[in-house]
This record gives sequence, C-alpha cells and structure tokens, in this order.
Amino acid sequence: MIVLQQLINGVSLGSIYALIALGYTMVYGIVLLINFAHGDILMLGAYTAFFVLGAIGSGPVGMLLAFVVAMILCASFGIGIERLAYRPLRTAPRLNSLITAIAVSLILENGARVLPFIGPNPRQFPRPAVVNIRIAGELSISNIQIIVIILSALLMLALNYIINYTKRGKAMKAVSFDKQAASLMGISVNGIISFTFALGSVLAAAGGVLYASAYPQVNPLMGMMPGLKAFVAAVLGGIGSVPGAMLGGFMLGIAETFTKGFISSQFSDAISFSILIVVLLFRPAGILGKKTRIKV
Repeated sequence: MIVLQQLINGVSLGSIYALIALGYTMVYGIVLLINFAHGDILMLGAYTAFFVLGAIGSGPVGMLLAFVVAMILCASFGIGIERLAYRPLRTAPRLNSLITAIAVSLILENGARVLPFIGPNPRQFPRPAVVNIRIAGELSISNIQIIVIILSALLMLALNYIINYTKRGKAMKAVSFDKQAASLMGISVNGIISFTFALGSVLAAAGGVLYASAYPQVNPLMGMMPGLKAFVAAVLGGIGSVPGAMLGGFMLGIAETFTKGFISSQFSDAISFSILIVVLLFRPAGILGKKTRIKV
C-alpha cells in the first residue's frame, strides 16, 4: 500500500514536470534553444493565479479564471521574449542564445523581486480547501492531486491533438525538420516559432498554477528548481521528443517521491540527477531520443 501511495504522489508531481518539460522540448525541437527562462514563466503563471484568486476567491470559478488569465499572460510573455531576446540571435552562435536565455531568467526573477506588489518574500497561495479521499482504507488521494493529474492529462491530450491533427501542428513539424524548405512552402517560420513559444508558455502557466496549488507558496525564485528538473526530464526522455518529455516527467516525479518516501528527502534531488547521468551514459540521446548525424 505504501508503494501505491508513493506512486500516486509521484504521478501527481510527474504530471507537473511533464507539462513544463513539454515547453523545453518543443522550443528545442524548433529552434535548438534551451530556454532557461521557461521555469520563470511558471513563476509568472503562479503569481498571476495568486492575484486572481486573491481578488475573487479560490472557488471553481476563481480557479478557472486563474488558469485562463495565467495562460494568456504567460503566452504574451513567451511571444515577447522570443521576439525581443531570441529572434535577433537566431543566426548567431548557440552560446549567445544560451547566455541570453540565462540573462532573461535572471531579469524575470530579480524584476519580480523588486516589484512592490510581488516583493522578495514568499506568500501563501490561496488554493482550494484540501479534501483527502480514502481508497481501500489505506490509500489516500487529495482533491488537489486529482485536479493536477486530470488537468495535466487533458492538456497533454490537447497538445498531442494540436501537433498531430492541426495545420499549425504540421507546420511546426515542417519547421523543425527544415526551416528553409518550410519557408519555401509558404509557412511563416517566424509565426510558427512564436506560436511554439506561446504554446510552451501556456503549458508552463498551467504547470505553475498546479505546482502552487500542490505546494501552496509563491516566491520569485519558485520556478528555478521545477524548471531545472523539467529540463532534466526533457533530456531524460529525449530532448526534442514530445512523448519523451512526458515519459521523462513521470519518471522523474516517481523517482523523487519514492526517494523521499523510502530513503530520505535530502537525497531526492541527488537521486533525480543521478538517474539522468546513468541514462545518458548508456543512451546519450535520451530514452526516446533519436541519434542524429551531422554531415561535414
């Protein structure tokens, strides 16, 4: 029963990691950029929900509105960051874009710290009341965990539909394979890249609201560790692979909760990153990643 309980906890946490990891892997698949500011988009989504719920309450209507407003705001931020910070460096060496991504992350974190309505101090997130549901007498799952798992699954299914069954999704695949050929076919490469950033930011916003609901505290640095672990999940599953990001997120979440439950919470981060090292030693492209050859 203890194993099943930790498995439920791991799936709940892994759902959040998977949502965030999808943003990393989609952006990398399109422009080969590791967007280290992605975790801070999660923070912006959580704070947006914090203010919305503080204004109208944490009931069902408030939560729905918090998700919608957070997604819209974060999508706007994602498009703006891509347009102002990454697009001018698209033809520059990758190191330049990587340094810029780190700089954008620091700007968002420290900018939030100095804003008077946010500030550096942690705040309690006004999540809905927690109700624990007993299953078979010993297993317990909270209403927050149910919301996290169901909403994450729905968002992943929606993303899968967009990528595989819509014109925008097919255009994303075309741009990821060959930008120049896609442009010659009439696809707006800049528009598709902006759409990818917006889509990833929407998922990060949802992940931020869910993460703050599960761990009810917000602060300007809250996106740092979840963002880093989501990046690890994306690499673990195979960076650039959407199914790989989902698999990596669930694996990392389950590994973390099992470590906390059966070993020690102090070792959870170390175990998570150790799994990444072991996997990459034997499969450098990730679990579902594909080896690529570069012709010179």
